[in-house]
Amino acid sequence: MNTIIIAPDGSLEARNTDAYGFRENLREAVPDWQPGFGPAVILGAGGSARAIVAALTDAGVREIRIVNRTYSRAEAVAGDLSTVTTRITVHSWNEARRVQRDAGLLVNTTSLGMTGEPPLELDLQLPLSAPVVDIVYVPLETNLLATARRRGHPVVDGLGMLLHQGRPGFEAWFGAPVQVTGELRAAIVATLAPSR
Repeated sequence: MNTIIIAPDGSLEARNTDAYGFRENLREAVPDWQPGFGPAVILGAGGSARAIVAALTDAGVREIRIVNRTYSRAEAVAGDLSTVTTRITVHSWNEARRVQRDAGLLVNTTSLGMTGEPPLELDLQLPLSAPVVDIVYVPLETNLLATARRRGHPVVDGLGMLLHQGRPGFEAWFGAPVQVTGELRAAIVATLAPSR
């Protein structure tokens, strides 16, 4: 959960808006992406990966491939979120190259590549039409996204997910709709820039 709502009677409702934030960010950044374009490859099996798998399942993606260093964690996500219409398979980290060859989407949900973390070492093999998403937003353009951009992939950074996942909470807390605009994004990017 990342959002707590206090009801009029004082009871608490816990929500998670990660799936919503991911879906809206992808829709905004790559509006022509369709769930039928091919399997989705998810790097990582933590809480964010779980939300993204749920979002992709809800969107109608028929096959999701989870690649993780800890196989049992990926198995737990697959076991919890597999559905009749979405096949979820689990793969070890050394299979990352092979499982992306016919993919329609690649999403990094790990902290690899984030400022202060080890780099994400990944040889991109997926079709050039497949979007590459990195939910990391510091730095805004990770090495994964820079490599994908050079190859010609549509790329999606993690800042949009952060901004969009805040919308449902803001609306629940303040009773007013909020939109993610270019001005809002620019203001947040300015706070992320290193001071000189």
